[in-house]
Formats: sequence, C-alpha cells, structure tokens
Amino acid sequence: MEVINKFREDHRIVRDGLIELAGALESKDLEKASEVLGKLNKLLGPHFRFEEEALYPTLRVFLGEYIDQLLNEHDEAIKAAKEVADLISGGAISDEDAKIAAGKTRALLVHVSNCDGLAILAERLDEKEIEELWSKFRNLREEGVPLLEWAEKIRVRT
Repeated sequence: MEVINKFREDHRIVRDGLIELAGALESKDLEKASEVLGKLNKLLGPHFRFEEEALYPTLRVFLGEYIDQLLNEHDEAIKAAKEVADLISGGAISDEDAKIAAGKTRALLVHVSNCDGLAILAERLDEKEIEELWSKFRNLREEGVPLLEWAEKIRVRT
C-alpha cells in the first residue's frame, strides 16, 4: 500500500503549502509566495497527472460521474495556479488582489480534503491494480513534469 501512503503524504504537503501560500499572499510576501508556488508546481505536476491518468480511471468503478467533478476541480486548481503565478510575477500586488488570491488558494483545500478520501477506496483495489498504480506513481515522479508545464503541454482534457 506504499502508493496510498505516498499519495496521502502528498496531500499533507499540499495542504500545508496552500496554507503557507495563502498566508504569504495575504502578507504580500511575494518572494515567499513564489517559493511556495514553485514547490507546489513541482509536486502537483506528477500528482495531478497520476490522478488523471491512473487513479481516477481506476476508481471510476466506485465513483462514477463524481470523477468528472474531481477533474473539474483540477481545472480550477490549474487556473488558480496560473493566476497566482501571473500575479506574483508582477512584482507588487494590491491589498485587494492579495485578499482574492489568498481566498482562491484556500478554496483549493476542499479538493485536497476530498481527494485524500480516495485513499480509502483505493484500499479496495486488488493487489495487481495497486501495483500498477504504484508503478505509474513512481514513473511520473521520476519524470517530474511540473503542474503548469504538464497542463499546457501534455494534459488532454476535453
């Protein structure tokens, strides 16, 4: 069940990163915001890709159309990441922009929480399916394509 443990570990890192990013945005610490966003971008590329290419299709048998909602949440997370990246690259942000960006960042915590719950369903998969997920997870981690690059160049979403 190593894949489930690593998957959940990612969610803890993302949870903490989103909270840290929201705080940095609120305080308009753009250097810190950029650093945290960079770490999240690096982690979430392989993570989102694993979910979309391997985990979600496998769990569709349990969740049916709910998987579509999770994919829509990924769309929103990617959009928010792009907006925050653009915002902090400008060098200075207004109080209002900082507040809005921090709010959007915190809103992503709902997806993290919902997605972490998938681990309990993944435990019901057979040994072969779990091994296939673990192999895919490791391979995508090794490739290490960041979120925004993956979303722009590799991701197929219709």
